[in-house]
Parts: sequence; structure tokens; C-alpha cells
Amino acid sequence: MEILLIIRFCCNCTYALLYKPIDRVTRSTLVLHDLLKHTPVDHPDYPLLQDALRISQNFLSSINEDIDPRRTAVTTPKGETRQLVKDGFLVEVSESSRKLRHVFLFTDVLLCAKLKKTSAGKHQQYDCKWYIPLADLVFPSPEESEASPQVHPFPDHELEDMKMKISTFKSEIQKEKANKGQSRAIERLKKKMFENEFLLLLNSPTIPFRIHNRNGKSYLFLLSSDYERSEWREAIQKLQKKDLQAFVLSSVELQVLTGSCFKLRTVHNIPVTSNKDDDESPGLYGFLHVIVHSAKGFKQSAHLYCTLEVDSFGYFVSKAKTRVFRDTTEPKWDEEFEIELEGSQSLRILCYEKCYDKTKVNKDNNEIVDKIMGKGQIQLDPQTVETKNWHTDVIEMNGIKVEFSMKFTSRDMSLKRTPSKKQTGVFGVKISVVTKRERSKVPYIVRQCVEEVEKRGIEEVGIYRISGVATDIQALKAVFDANNKDILLMLSDMDINAIAGTLKLYFRELPEPLLTDRLYPAFMEGIALSDPAAKENCMMHLLRSLPDPNLITFLFLLEHLKRVAEKEPINKMSLHNLATVFGPTLLRPSEVESKAHLTSAADIWSHDVMAQVQVLLYYLQHPPISFAELKRNTLYFSTDV
Repeated sequence: MEILLIIRFCCNCTYALLYKPIDRVTRSTLVLHDLLKHTPVDHPDYPLLQDALRISQNFLSSINEDIDPRRTAVTTPKGETRQLVKDGFLVEVSESSRKLRHVFLFTDVLLCAKLKKTSAGKHQQYDCKWYIPLADLVFPSPEESEASPQVHPFPDHELEDMKMKISTFKSEIQKEKANKGQSRAIERLKKKMFENEFLLLLNSPTIPFRIHNRNGKSYLFLLSSDYERSEWREAIQKLQKKDLQAFVLSSVELQVLTGSCFKLRTVHNIPVTSNKDDDESPGLYGFLHVIVHSAKGFKQSAHLYCTLEVDSFGYFVSKAKTRVFRDTTEPKWDEEFEIELEGSQSLRILCYEKCYDKTKVNKDNNEIVDKIMGKGQIQLDPQTVETKNWHTDVIEMNGIKVEFSMKFTSRDMSLKRTPSKKQTGVFGVKISVVTKRERSKVPYIVRQCVEEVEKRGIEEVGIYRISGVATDIQALKAVFDANNKDILLMLSDMDINAIAGTLKLYFRELPEPLLTDRLYPAFMEGIALSDPAAKENCMMHLLRSLPDPNLITFLFLLEHLKRVAEKEPINKMSLHNLATVFGPTLLRPSEVESKAHLTSAADIWSHDVMAQVQVLLYYLQHPPISFAELKRNTLYFSTDV
């Protein structure tokens, strides 16, 4: 008994004298990081804060080097040391349904677990679902992999609805805190937000990651990012280079190993916003402009391209892709992309070798597998990117160096519409002026872009969602503005995503949105009506209230988007996806409206955008609307809904 008391006393002393001071330094380091982030570069305290942060980080690094092996290891009953190398939350496909698992990679075994449900006050524990000794773990090649179990994909519109609900809950929580609302009300909102974030995290991943036990069955995970899939694969393969022996864990050994997971884990919370501390950065909201310049360091010539990923709502999504630079060791893309950020904090760049071998098709998603040559990640520091000037940097990955530049435009700035000062051209010019000059009902630029997309881009995966190359879009803009006779030839040679991007840019740069500033409040009120008949009457009356050039162009675009959505099984663009892309462009609040409505950057993805998407979706889901029919109908309804 006395020995136990002495041990307990020693443990308490160790915590008070060793871990508590280190914990304080860790917290101080986080505070210094935030102070530095919000201190102007020219402030006299800035270099002092930099020095203090560097000293703190160096101290923690030296401590971590000493204590990490002991803190991340467990001793087996045989006296061997088994160290935790990596852990994280992954979505497993089990019995044709998605399950969120916590996966632990040890030096000799991969263990898949889930948290047990425990009553209040009791310690949480993991329940082992399965494990594979690394000596028995193999990655099936595309031709060897079996067809995946049937998992019904979550409808895109439901995923978008979840995002909007999350943003709405976030906005309501901020308002409650600002008004010093009741903690019970805030906790209730946080719970609802967590439920939607959990569902989004569970149902959004689509990239297959299959592992196989050479003595038994296969297991399939779904990931949201190819970067993440590559990290897991590389970590496992690195450990497999060692001399590993196959084994079977006894029930006692498995119990000890699973029991150690709770203490050893490095990822404590599901990666959702509601698990973040209040003082953590909310991320960036707006548009990130990225130019991928070039890459060097390849040992052999190959067909090379890059993709860009950013985090959004707790997971990473691929946002842009360069063209394939063929048969080279030094690709020079010089391609610019505009990427929409929704609370993003990181940018990832992945470099691939293009594979044209059709036998190497992944049976889990029927896509040809390209080889990742390198990957890297950078933090999106607001002080670095929130400038008018381009910030150029180099990211190193597996001996490869990729040069890129970036700059950021906030949501507030992106809402501003600047009328064109020139008398000619089509961008930034009123639609009525353009159609009158051209003697047409629909602007020539709209007709030509739509025709080209329908001719060769209607089956393109992610058409209108995937960013086109900004330099190509600017070239098309210049040609349309100059009314160059080579427009048609240039369109036929141009990448289809650039043409789709040019059409979106045209509508975004109109002096006022296509559905007009004047009618914006009425559209917002009309879509909120609960009575179907009243909503129908109101929404049709609002269309009749549009100027003729706006209405005819809108109906023309509407029918085009419906035809694009008919190819959804191939292009993955549903009506809801298209409404999400075009809604905020065709129907934006005026600057006065936006200043009155928006209390923070995050609000942009809440009330207004949700309603803008719903307005366009209403018309997309509506039976065909005829201009002549609308004009024949002379029923009058007030726009004061």
C-alpha cells in the first residue's frame, strides 16, 4: 500500500514539475503565433515577437525529440517496443455502409478501431474492429483489385445543404456570443453544427484506398484527398522496408494494444470546425489566385501535371489541375487558377506522371491511376497572401521543386462590380447595351461559349466547377472584347474549362447581376415563401419584371444548364451543383445590401448564398419556361412579397 502511495506521489510530482511547465510553453507558443499573425510587419515589436516564437519553437522541438519515442510507444507482453507512427480518422466501407474509424499505424501493425460509447464520467476506450500485421499487408494493383461493395453515393445537393446549414449554425453561434446569449442555447447550436459536420465528413469522401491482408480479406477506405491516400501508403511502405515478421496477436496482446491507443493517439478530435477552440483562426474566405510556374528535379522525362487542393469544412478537395506537359524533365506550365476558399487554411500541390495505360484502371472508381511524383503543403498565412502583390514561393517535394505564385482576394472585394470605362467591348458593359449594339437577343459571347461547351465539354467531369487556366480565360476575354475575327478558331483550340470559366467571368463582371440589384430583395423573399402556389406566382412574376435582354439571356442559360445536368452520370454536375456555381454570380446583393447583411466572412456561405442557390435551383427544376408564355401572362402580382 505504501509503495502505491509513493508511486502516485511521484507521478503527481512528475506531472507538476515536468509536463505542466512544458504545457505552459506550448500554450505560450500558440499565443505568440497569434500575436505575430495580428502584428503589422513594420511594428517595432514584430522582430521581438519573431525571436520569442523561434526560441519557444526550438525549445519544444528539442523536448519532442527526447520524449516522443517514449510517449508514442507501447511495450508488448514479450518485452518488445511497438511505436505509434501515424493515426487519424478515416471512412471505412463496411457492410455496404460508411463507418468513421480511427486508424493507428504502429511500427509492425495497422489497427482499425472505433471509440466505444461510454457513460458520463467514465474513461473513453477503443474497440478494435480489425488489425493487419504489416508483414501481411499488401496494396492490390489496379488490375488485381476486386470491385468495391455497392455504396450509394450521397447526393451532391444534400452535401451542399449540409455545408450551408453548418455555415448558418456558425453564424448563429457568433451572434449569440456577440449578444452574450445563454450558454445552453450556444451548446444546442454547437451540437446541431457538429451533427451536420460529422455527416459531411462521413459522406463526402470518394477516393478509394484499398488494403489487403494476404491471409484474408480486403478493406476499403474512402478518402477526400489523394494527398492523404499517398501519405498513408508511403508511411506503410516505409515501415515495410524493415525486416518484419508475421504474427497473430493473442486476446491479451490485442487488449493491451487497443487499450494503449487512447493514450498514444496524436489526433484527438474528429477534424470538424465545432471541435476548434474559439481563438483558432477561422481560415480564409474569398478567392486565391495561384500561378503554377514550373518544376525541376525530375530524373527522367515524363508526361507531367499538377493538381491543387485546399481544405474546406474539415477535409481537403481538389480544386484545379494544370495541363499535361509531355515528355519533359522541366515542365513550364505558367498557368493561373482562381480557387474559391471557404474557411481554408492550407494549400496542397501534387505533381503527377500521367498514365495512358487503360489496363491500369482502379475498379473501385473506374479511373486510370496516375503516379504521384511529389507532394507538398503550405499554410495560408493571411499576412502573406492578403496583399495586392503576387507572393512567389518554391515548394520542395521528394527532390522536386515546384515554383508558384499566389495572391488572395477577400469576399468583400470579390462582391464589388466595376462598370467598364471603355465604350466598346462586352465585359463590364450593361447587357442591354451589348445586345442593342449586336442586334441580338442573347450576347454573342454567351451564345458562343454555350455552343462550344455543348459541342465538346458537356461530358467533361466537373464542367463549370473545375477552374480553367486564368491566362487562357484572360486571352479569351481580350478576344471577345476586341471582337476579333479569329474568335471561333481560338474557341475550337482552347481548353474547355477555360471557355466555361470565360462564361462565368462574363456574368460575374456585369455592372449589375443578371437578375438585377432592384429585384434582389424580392427574389430573397419569394424563395422563402412556404405556400407552393404563392411561390410559383411570385417567382414567375419576378421573371416577367426583368428587362427583356436579361430575361431572354437567363432563359437561354437555364436551358443550357439543364442539358449539362442531363449528363450528370458522366460529368458529375447535378442541377444543384450548377446552381451552387452560378447562383451567387447571377444573383448577388448590391454593395449596400451586402454590407447590411454580412457580419463576418463566414456569413457569405450562410443566409444569402443559400438563398441565391435555391433561387436558381427553383428555376432549374421548373418545367421549361417560355419567354412568350411569360409575356402573354398578364396577371399582376406585387414584388412586395
